[in-house]
Amino acid sequence: MLAQLKKLYGDNRGVTAIEYGLISALISVVIIIALKAIGTGLSTTFATIATSI
Repeated sequence: MLAQLKKLYGDNRGVTAIEYGLISALISVVIIIALKAIGTGLSTTFATIATSI
């Protein structure tokens, strides 16, 4: 039983997949925040152009 627990503890195969998942989640959050900021800026710009026309 103890040997099986040591073997399971030393298994690092899933760690890389979890790291890639966390990195992709972080990148997704950054992209969403950036697109929200750009969208707000574009909306303001188009509103200004529409008002001036």
